[in-house]
Amino acid sequence: MQLDLLFQIAGVGILTTVISSVLSRSGREELATLTTVAGLALVLLMVVNLLSELFTSVRTIFQLY
Repeated sequence: MQLDLLFQIAGVGILTTVISSVLSRSGREELATLTTVAGLALVLLMVVNLLSELFTSVRTIFQLY
């Protein structure tokens, strides 16, 4: 597994948590929730891209078309 991707996901999680916490404490709960959802969507896009690469590799290895 790519270690860089793991660090990117952890970085997005930490950054999302910090921004959400700051926004919640300043009284902007709606923006904090939106920030959390945006962070989750970003991580899901990273995982979907990785799954796409996995399926392409499997298709190439087994010569499926």
